[in-house]
Amino acid sequence: LIVQELAKELNYAPNQIALSLRNQETKIIGVIIPEIVHYFFSSVIAGIEDIAYQNGYTVMFCQSNESFTKEVKDTMALLANRVDGLLISQSKETEKYDHFREVQRQGVPLVFFDRAPNEIDASKVIIDDENAAFEATSHLIQQGCTNIVHLASGLNLDISQKRISGFKKALTKHKIPLMSNCIINCNEGLKKDGFSNLREHLNLYPHVDGVFTSNDTLAIGAMEAIHEFGLKIPRDIAVIGFSNWDFCTLLKPALSSVNQPGLEMGQLAMNTLLEHLQSKTDSIRAKTHILKSKVIQRGSSDRSEISESLHLMK
Repeated sequence: LIVQELAKELNYAPNQIALSLRNQETKIIGVIIPEIVHYFFSSVIAGIEDIAYQNGYTVMFCQSNESFTKEVKDTMALLANRVDGLLISQSKETEKYDHFREVQRQGVPLVFFDRAPNEIDASKVIIDDENAAFEATSHLIQQGCTNIVHLASGLNLDISQKRISGFKKALTKHKIPLMSNCIINCNEGLKKDGFSNLREHLNLYPHVDGVFTSNDTLAIGAMEAIHEFGLKIPRDIAVIGFSNWDFCTLLKPALSSVNQPGLEMGQLAMNTLLEHLQSKTDSIRAKTHILKSKVIQRGSSDRSEISESLHLMK
């Protein structure tokens, strides 16, 4: 229904002439991302453009701003402009997928990257978010943390649920009790959310000694809250983020984070779309590519010097 309403609003009509034009290449690829300013997505864009231009394609980018309505509008607009294929990372608000089904109904190749709905049978390029979260949480535990909280966001996204699952699995493996309040929903996932939510939590539960966040901006907010309480990072509370933004090394202490290979993801997503475009059949099988991530340890979680100092004092 939403797709039909927006199609009417945009004067979009898949008439027979338009449908016949589908057989002609425009050499244009449509890309929909949640945020252009996001460091991870900007690196994905670089990867997409790299492969697209090497193969004679130009790229049209749209930014959903984490809005379901805008994502639908962007999808319909790109279809109206007869793009040859679509690369999409879904918004946090998206819980209905009729606009993606419309893309497939029209026979336009579709590949998801990073954020991919399980409800749509399409190719995707992702990382193993569950294992990445498991490794990040395990890293905090290895640093001596036993009272760890996870600042999550976009809970309807599959990647968020997988990160929560990985967090829980790490606690379970290391026999750390899973407290009912250790997973904190931070809404938009902005710095202010990390700050206000952790500050509120520390007022009620001051014994937190580790924080794992679902993105690096939440981690910055969390670090500010920790400093406000007069606590030291990582001595009192160790912190690790997710995505490994370029600003991580500029913080004091530098922020530990899970590295996501954005450039490689963009390149692989575009190459996967090219496979669909170059296929002689309409029923090419959907593929799932899973890229490796890595925990980058920096000062915000590295307690090795602290442990060594305590050992020398003894």
